[in-house]
Amino acid sequence: MKNFITLKEFLIAHKKEYLLGIFWVFFVDLIGLITPKIIGSFTDRLSAGTLDHAGIWKYAGIILGVAALTGVSRYFWRVYIMGTARTSEVYLRDKLYSHLQTLSPNFFNYNKTGDLMAHATNDLNAIRMALGPGFLSFIDPMFVLTFTLFMMIYTVGWQLTLLSLAPMPLLILISRMFGKVIHKRFSEVQESFGSLSDRVNESFAGARVVKTFVQEDAEIQKFTSINQVNFQRNLKLARVNGIYNPLVMLVSTFSFLIALSYGGILVVRGSITLGEFISFNTYLALMTWPMMAIGQVINIWQRASASMERINIIMNTKPEIIDGPQVRADKTDLEGSIELRNLTFTYPGTDRPVLKQLNVTIPAGKKVAIIGRTGSGKTTLLSLLLRMYNAPEGQLLIDGIDIHQIPLETLRENIGYVPQENFLFSKSIRDNIGFSGRGSYSQAQIEAAATLAQVHGNILDFTDGYDTMLGERGVTLSGGQKQRVSIARAVIKNPKVLILDDSLSAVDTHTEEEILRGLKEIMQGRTSLIIAHRISTIKDADEILILDDGEIIERGTHEELLTNTGLYYELYQKQLLEEQIASTND
Repeated sequence: MKNFITLKEFLIAHKKEYLLGIFWVFFVDLIGLITPKIIGSFTDRLSAGTLDHAGIWKYAGIILGVAALTGVSRYFWRVYIMGTARTSEVYLRDKLYSHLQTLSPNFFNYNKTGDLMAHATNDLNAIRMALGPGFLSFIDPMFVLTFTLFMMIYTVGWQLTLLSLAPMPLLILISRMFGKVIHKRFSEVQESFGSLSDRVNESFAGARVVKTFVQEDAEIQKFTSINQVNFQRNLKLARVNGIYNPLVMLVSTFSFLIALSYGGILVVRGSITLGEFISFNTYLALMTWPMMAIGQVINIWQRASASMERINIIMNTKPEIIDGPQVRADKTDLEGSIELRNLTFTYPGTDRPVLKQLNVTIPAGKKVAIIGRTGSGKTTLLSLLLRMYNAPEGQLLIDGIDIHQIPLETLRENIGYVPQENFLFSKSIRDNIGFSGRGSYSQAQIEAAATLAQVHGNILDFTDGYDTMLGERGVTLSGGQKQRVSIARAVIKNPKVLILDDSLSAVDTHTEEEILRGLKEIMQGRTSLIIAHRISTIKDADEILILDDGEIIERGTHEELLTNTGLYYELYQKQLLEEQIASTND
């Protein structure tokens, strides 16, 4: 039960519903004892010839009344127990999703989407089954066995009752043996389902790449292989259940054999009446389901325990990026000045620094460009500014304050970020542009941002305009259109710091010039950091930093850097040559 500590608050909050459910289960089981006694009395009176037509209808009416009352009572315990179990699934799914939102990007680097989806679907379903049918299968047998045992002793005495229940210790032993095996194998089933989900998710997301490279057959083979592993693990679990459930039934059968054999002898001897013998066997039949339910409840709770263990691993994962005790709650706005003091950064789990002793001061309102070869550390630097990763204490300051002292909400609300890999949601273009920030934006504000990003005209070309629904990850739009929608999303929040991470790479030179012309207006009075590969994008920056292998090897304005014969000059000459070749081909 220790795995279910995550649900402690929920169970305390809903204890009233469960107590009411227990009451109705208790009531159903209690009135269920009436029918066998009535049948026994009916048999004895019928055998003795003391029963007339009115008496027969009386017994029939009592049985029908008990059945009707049982039906009503069963409705209520289903509402309180099964309904609360459904509520628990909603509660735990919300809690899991909310916790995932707090976790740092590094967590998602090592946990696949498919497996996380399996946690939010199959695992939660297994937990719901435990809190619904599993809880019922635990409570109901206790009442039925207790009441039935009492009635059996009252009806025929303790000797026959004790002999009939002699096989019960064997049932306990079987349940303990199989419980651990079920737990282990169900964990393996959930893991394989996560891998299967991840394979499907990746294949569908990359469907266009698969078709472009004619890899349909290869993808089918990969899926079939993982699907076969999932099948084999489910089959192993089914084999255990296939042995376990019949063994439970076999133990129940032994009880019936003893009851029929010894009970029949007692009837022949005259120690008990035929009616008492029928009542006893009816009570024993009532015990069949509880005995089978013991096996079922072990199965359900072991599955749920395995799933809860998987959920708890995530719930116990602490976010790496949080507001620490040193955070300044009074810091609700940014001016935008940035300072790097011997900034050195190494990704978690590695030992090679990505950034090495960077020293840069960027006054508020200045435009700084960063250029360098692939893998030189440009995007890493921007990730540290957004606190997607934690920079070392005292090495990254904003407005003269250590970044760790600035509330995360304040930091990110005041930064407009256009990532290198643009992600758009499967919503309308309006919703994607207005996604930025906490406020709601008017249509005029959304159109103004789109115009600034040079995508307003493209949006109007669509039949539904700003109401156009995008496909998964914005697949409806071209690469350039996605970049420009992302730019609109960043600028609409009117941030104090604007970060463009190679966000103009998918647009043509003419569109780039138009966007830069529009961005000049919004960059006025705000700090701007631009990563680019095309020098034409950053030549007007107040300062240009050239990164190579995590170090700043050159810095200065465009004109100052051209006077050197370093990396910037080489890149500039190379791009000039490429432009000349392109113009010649045209």
